[in-house]
Amino acid sequence: MATKRYLFTPGPTPVPPEVLAAVGAPVVHHRAPEFLPVYERVLDRLREVCRTESDVLLFGASGTGAFESAVANLVSPGERHLVVSAGSFGDRWVAMTTAFGADVDVLRYAWGETPDPDDLRARLGEREAKAVWFVQSETSTGVVSNVPALAAAAKESGALVVVDAVSSLGAVPCETDAWGLDVVVSGSQKALMSPPGLGLVAVSETALSATGSSPRFYFDWERTRKAQQTLDAPVTLPVSLVSGLDVALDLLLEEGLEAAFDRHTRLGRAARAGVKALGLELFSPDEDRSAVVTAVRAPAGVDSGDVIRGVRDRFGITIANGQGELKGKIFRLGHIGWFDVFDITTQIGAVELVLADLGADVERGVAVTAALEGFSAEPSRT
Repeated sequence: MATKRYLFTPGPTPVPPEVLAAVGAPVVHHRAPEFLPVYERVLDRLREVCRTESDVLLFGASGTGAFESAVANLVSPGERHLVVSAGSFGDRWVAMTTAFGADVDVLRYAWGETPDPDDLRARLGEREAKAVWFVQSETSTGVVSNVPALAAAAKESGALVVVDAVSSLGAVPCETDAWGLDVVVSGSQKALMSPPGLGLVAVSETALSATGSSPRFYFDWERTRKAQQTLDAPVTLPVSLVSGLDVALDLLLEEGLEAAFDRHTRLGRAARAGVKALGLELFSPDEDRSAVVTAVRAPAGVDSGDVIRGVRDRFGITIANGQGELKGKIFRLGHIGWFDVFDITTQIGAVELVLADLGADVERGVAVTAALEGFSAEPSRT
């Protein structure tokens, strides 16, 4: 059994040692004078990362909790909402809006397809909706949607735009204000390089003025916003996680958002180049926008679960299986957050060895070189 551990899932992701040190520091009171500057910095830095002048609301919750805050604040029973779903997390929007009593219209795609803005425009022409809900980075498939185009189509009909950016924020561009996004939901545990446990929601003034009648308390946006304005948190925050996120955001902004986006683009190119050199078929699109997760079809006769177990048991590497009906058919290589090209070559090298042991017909000895070359190639700007 391997003793060294490598985390290469679509989330949670590895956490830098500086962040772990901050999380492990002595706990302070959430209203103590020494915590308030940390809290204020985190709120300011989140606005910078979300690229918004609006408030970013911070909750002690998973990304799913931040999801629920959006639904609880925007949905009234019987109100019409449109969800664009092309994977597991699009389906989660469907389940949540339905649970809160919305009249949910679903623009559904096969898992692995990329949502089309023209389809959205046509659907909204037939059936109006208060809000359109969609996923930027669908980690169940590796697809990253064209958010500005989808948002523009939604705005033409007068709908609010709600985006799941849990895995994309900090990895690929997400221009909240410039693209007219009303609500952007994210979490701490992916490209923000922190442990799970913090959910965040960037909320426009338009969205705040359109809140619905569903019951809410912990996730009430106005209550949270009012408290944040005076740094008087409405509930006890997970102060250790906030301190860790403060350091992680500092690291991200020191690198620079554009540099981080470029690094993720190159990591995606490296992963796809290595996979293709093995003779494997990509499930996620072969495009620079797919910079968050690389999804790979398991070779004929190989269950992807055997690949997952093989790299875990032999090398201490955790990668992800497919979800839902894709379980056993694909495996997913995460490259969100605190990763460099040598992490990609580690993943690819382990997958090569395990697939060979499983009897798959893979070309040996070329994948790592291909990954390094893919990382070094100049990303396209399409």
